[in-house]
Amino acid sequence: MAKKGPAAAPKPDTLLVELLTEELPPKSLEALARAFRDHLVNDLESAGLRASGSTARHFATPRRLAVEVTRVLSAAPDLREKLQGPSVKAPAEAVAGFARKHGVAVDSLAQLETTRGLVYLVERTVPGARLADALASLVESALARLPIPKMMRWGSGDAQFVRPAHGLVMLHGAKVVPGTVLGLAAGKRTRGHRFQSKGWITLRGADSYEAQLARDGRVIAGFEARRAEIDRQLAAAAKALRATLGDVADLLDEVTALVEHPAVYVGAFARSFLDIPHECLALTMRQNQKYFPLYDAKGALLPKFLIVSNMAVKDPRHIVGGNERVVRPRLEDARFFYDQDRKTRLEERLPQLGRVVFHHKLGSQLDRVQRMKILAGMVARELQVDDKLAERAAELSKADLLTGMVGEFPELQGVMGRYYAEQDGEPAEVARAIEAHYRPRFAGDALPADLIGCAVALADKLYQLAGFFGIGLQPTGEKDPFGLRRAALGVIRILVERALPVSLHDLVNAAYRALPKDIGQAHTDVEMFVLERLRGYLAERGYATTEVDAVLSRAFVRLDQVPRQLDAVRAFARLPEAPSLAAANKRIANILKQAEGVPPEFDAALFAQAEESALAEAFAALQPAFEDAFKAGDYTGALKTLAALKAPVDAFFDKVLVMDKDERLRRNRIGLLGRLHATMNRIADLSKLAA
Repeated sequence: MAKKGPAAAPKPDTLLVELLTEELPPKSLEALARAFRDHLVNDLESAGLRASGSTARHFATPRRLAVEVTRVLSAAPDLREKLQGPSVKAPAEAVAGFARKHGVAVDSLAQLETTRGLVYLVERTVPGARLADALASLVESALARLPIPKMMRWGSGDAQFVRPAHGLVMLHGAKVVPGTVLGLAAGKRTRGHRFQSKGWITLRGADSYEAQLARDGRVIAGFEARRAEIDRQLAAAAKALRATLGDVADLLDEVTALVEHPAVYVGAFARSFLDIPHECLALTMRQNQKYFPLYDAKGALLPKFLIVSNMAVKDPRHIVGGNERVVRPRLEDARFFYDQDRKTRLEERLPQLGRVVFHHKLGSQLDRVQRMKILAGMVARELQVDDKLAERAAELSKADLLTGMVGEFPELQGVMGRYYAEQDGEPAEVARAIEAHYRPRFAGDALPADLIGCAVALADKLYQLAGFFGIGLQPTGEKDPFGLRRAALGVIRILVERALPVSLHDLVNAAYRALPKDIGQAHTDVEMFVLERLRGYLAERGYATTEVDAVLSRAFVRLDQVPRQLDAVRAFARLPEAPSLAAANKRIANILKQAEGVPPEFDAALFAQAEESALAEAFAALQPAFEDAFKAGDYTGALKTLAALKAPVDAFFDKVLVMDKDERLRRNRIGLLGRLHATMNRIADLSKLAA
């Protein structure tokens, strides 16, 4: 009779885990699914249950989270474990205890030479994890670590999850992996669409999950696939109407999390509603009803919208009609707020701002706008624009917070202020600035289009920074309840991208002059906070840390000049002379630090060596070109003139002893190096480029 060979290694197969729930939070659905996938995959990897070449993907619909992992083993390979014990010189009792602890006889202990001498060793085989034994606990652990702020309980059990769970699938290939998660026994049956499915779906295997759900359950299980299908249908419907959709990314993600089998239909509303500001109508449709407004080629709102339904039917008239009936009262509410708000001028609302607290240590919203008015005027004068217009815009900038429309839709603050200011007959620059002073509201948002808007926007953000830093409420760690990081980035973007020729230092000082004297003075802290945000802003635009350090390490920084200075530093660093000059600059800086004062000038008559004269002559020869380029803002051209100094600088340090015993020679040479150092570092601290 032939002998049996060793048992064949288990073949890997696809693993599917699905949790069926009640409707999950739409705004966090995709994040939950991704986190579930990542935790489960990492835990399978740690348990040794993933074979090489394994891949994973997640599925997420309003009523399910699922993960598919390919090439998962039914059992992990056994591990050979080596456990070091006591020294061979240890007492017999210690050796016996070690052997007893690991279930072996003393005479079966091996020995191993280590850095601490010869020790006893236990060698044993540890069986690999079995999928059938481990999976339920791995799934339970992965679910427990999801980013869920608040758990729910349901029924009479102790299970907790973000929503009640009602079904569990755990399949390895075609076999059910036994186990219980959240009080649910694993099986191979799942549910399809709430209304259009054929009923319970018995899965043939893990690999057939997505296809069976689509065919028998009328469910597109993949979040990205469902999103792409909605996007395709929206684009096709808009094209058929010769319309555009505007920015739909955020709403598209949310709607994807609300439907399982999407169908897009066209709805309409009465044209008379177009008398209301279009931003109000669009926000009402997007925020309350999850509809997609439609615009014409010029960006004007059309009296039509797109509905993403969870029901694909041949005759959608009832669906469309129901949605049109639902949206009508919402639009009527918007009309009511708009009509009521226009009965009171913005300036008539100003006294009421005195009853609205901005912060108990900084006063009311009225205090805020009065201080913003002072600061906006100062900034406008720096920008050489009409300070009266800037002051008026700042004074009215928060009045729309008291309107019904902004009370209902806070996202419209500033936008409604512009409409109401236009109706009140305020200058166009004032109306535009009321809206624009909130910009940029988020990363990539547009900046104020004119300088009046820039002045008021800077006043608003600088007031927040100076005020909250002054009362000791600067951001800590991840906490930034007053949005000061966003305010700082707004200041940076306005100054840099609009190339405004004003100093951050002067702006911060102006902000503190506008504040009451009892508010703490934190000028330096505010400047450093903004400059730290500037470092991140520049890094995102591809500038190296050394380049940024070279420019920002100078005592005086004008943000509008920083991009050109960085480009100049980058161009200088490419020159063959750059490494030598950067190293020399660093050496000069160290010499000047050790010197007891740096003379403002040097005397060529005191030069004792030819190398001193050669350096001074080369320096004098390039200065006119350097100054012309510097004054013209051509920082790249200015730094490139320094290349001519390489040879004379190298010769100077090779032949000349700077710290000569003769005090007159020493002081004169330090004076020459001081002048040279000041010129070389007018644009950037070139020593930061030294290796």
